[in-house]
Amino acid sequence: QGQLMESGGGLVQAGGSLRLSCAASGSTVSFTSMGWYRQVLGQQREMVAVIRRDGSTIYQDSVKGRFTISRDNAKNTVYLEMNSLKPEDTAVYICNAFIGEYVPFYPWGQGTQVTVSS
Repeated sequence: QGQLMESGGGLVQAGGSLRLSCAASGSTVSFTSMGWYRQVLGQQREMVAVIRRDGSTIYQDSVKGRFTISRDNAKNTVYLEMNSLKPEDTAVYICNAFIGEYVPFYPWGQGTQVTVSS
C-alpha cells in the first residue's frame, strides 16, 4: 500500500510561517485529492485544506487567506504553506490521499506537530 512521509512541522511564534510537505509513495493509485487535516488532543480531527487532482481547493474558513495548499501530481506530494500563524493553529497536522469521494487511501498516521507560541 505504501506510505506517507510528512515533514515541516515545528515551533514558531505567532505571525510566523511554516511549510509542510507530504509525499505519498509505494502506490500507483491516481489519487482524486490530497489534503491536510489537524487534530488537537481530545478533539476530533478537522479538515484544514484539500486539493483535487484538477487543482481546485477547499479550505477551512479559519485558514482562508493564510494557508495555501498545493500539489505536485507527478510526485504525489502535497504542500501546505502556512502564514500568519496563530496560537489556535497549534495541532498535529496529518496528511492523506483520497480516492473516490474523499475516501482515505492510507491509514491516518501520527502527523507532524505544529506549535504556535503567543
